[in-house]
Amino acid sequence: MPTASTRLRDVQELTSPYKSLHDNYVSNTRKSKCSFSALLATGGLIVLGVLLAIVVIEKLKNEDQINEDLSPHHHTPTCCNDTIPNEQSSIVLVESFPLGMDYGRNASTGKSLYEAWKHLLSLATKEIAVASFYWSLTAEDINVNSTTDRAGRDILEEFRALPSRNVSVRVVTSIPTVAHNSTDLQVLKENGIQIRRVNFGRLTKGILHAKFWIVDGKHIYIGSANMDWRALTQVKELGVVIYNSSGLAADLHKIFQSYWVMGRSNASIPDPWPSTYDTFINEERPLLLNLSGVASQVYITASPPAFCPDSRTRDLDAILSAIGGAQDFIHVSVMEYYPASKFFHHHGYWPVIEDALKRSAFERNVSVCLLVSCGQETDPSIWPFLRSLDALHSPSNNINIAVRLFIIPAGNQSHIPYTRVNHNKYMVTDKVAYVGTSNWSADYFNSTAGVGLVVSQDALPSASSGNTFQQQLSAVFDRDWSSQFAVPLAELKQNHDCVFSKSTP
Repeated sequence: MPTASTRLRDVQELTSPYKSLHDNYVSNTRKSKCSFSALLATGGLIVLGVLLAIVVIEKLKNEDQINEDLSPHHHTPTCCNDTIPNEQSSIVLVESFPLGMDYGRNASTGKSLYEAWKHLLSLATKEIAVASFYWSLTAEDINVNSTTDRAGRDILEEFRALPSRNVSVRVVTSIPTVAHNSTDLQVLKENGIQIRRVNFGRLTKGILHAKFWIVDGKHIYIGSANMDWRALTQVKELGVVIYNSSGLAADLHKIFQSYWVMGRSNASIPDPWPSTYDTFINEERPLLLNLSGVASQVYITASPPAFCPDSRTRDLDAILSAIGGAQDFIHVSVMEYYPASKFFHHHGYWPVIEDALKRSAFERNVSVCLLVSCGQETDPSIWPFLRSLDALHSPSNNINIAVRLFIIPAGNQSHIPYTRVNHNKYMVTDKVAYVGTSNWSADYFNSTAGVGLVVSQDALPSASSGNTFQQQLSAVFDRDWSSQFAVPLAELKQNHDCVFSKSTP
């Protein structure tokens, strides 16, 4: 396949007026000089025209490739609040917990992640689009013998059966990946499911870390869980399902489509993105929905910046806006908090979020609670940052910043790698709820693909509708913060081994 530079050289060789000219061709007469000057000027214009034509053709070809597979049923409503009439939209908080983890009686929890995924699969009649860092739904993929992968196997079988139900399935995953031995994608491909691996390592020096589903162009899932059996039985996950919102699903599909077209070999990121990828839904113009009986303002965020058209609110900007708008409290639960770069620019200081949290506590007396996961694979370089933040806690000076570590007992599951951790990635304030897919360090926002959902619900729910989503998420945080699994930083053992040492009540 000739490259653009090769095609350019070939065109020049075929059309250049200088190809047949030799030194002995040039005459010394004035008339010849004039003729030659005219020929030279004409030739220059021809070459310039050819170059401009090639540039335009290549740009149009690139746009055609980027817009491939966009069809009318994927079109986003032309107005930010234009949705299908009579849609009864609802929102559901979903969670999963490691086996053996017990909060005790009367602890509130979200709907089971496994049951939510099963429900979405049962609803599908036309198409499903899934973005996930990797797929590993069977224990053999990681050379582990465990019956706790049954839920994952069930989900994999459900996906395998979708094409036989005339449901079209498209899947995007990441290059690089951590699931080097996974057989899931081959199984899916053999059953008629379309797979693309997006080389974010080449495109942005990051990874595709987003985790979301789009079902039949109207139901969506966004959350912390990868397509991994451990997410269902060995890791604490949190996400959200929104049913019957065609406008929100179409908007999320634009992000999926940007991954899909970049899954081509030798794809390059357009700058700017074609207008097809623009959104009418953002922080300035959120989608107005009635979610489970509550008037709500909703929008979807994305990272990295290279994958965001100007109209898309960036993930980091949404987080900073939520922190800056809080008046009473900011509660954050995230697997990893690290105000620096960890991968590409190793240890480059990045205090963007940390400064915003400190400013809220100092300038507006907002209470800040940060819940960070602590497990076998926790990077020890996080400790100085967490200790410095926790040291600012001074209630007598109206500075309320507290850090706790969430430690899950390993029990008899310690032989399974990358488990028994709190994989949540969310924030709730007195103003908004945010559920994302990124850990809180520089690389995740600057070079890695992720998404987030921002929900604001100003109105109080009616007596029949239950709590707002913000109130539900806040209750989940309070449950975790006050549980036996949340350990104040000062109480952590000196060796920081993240071993659960408390006795079970």
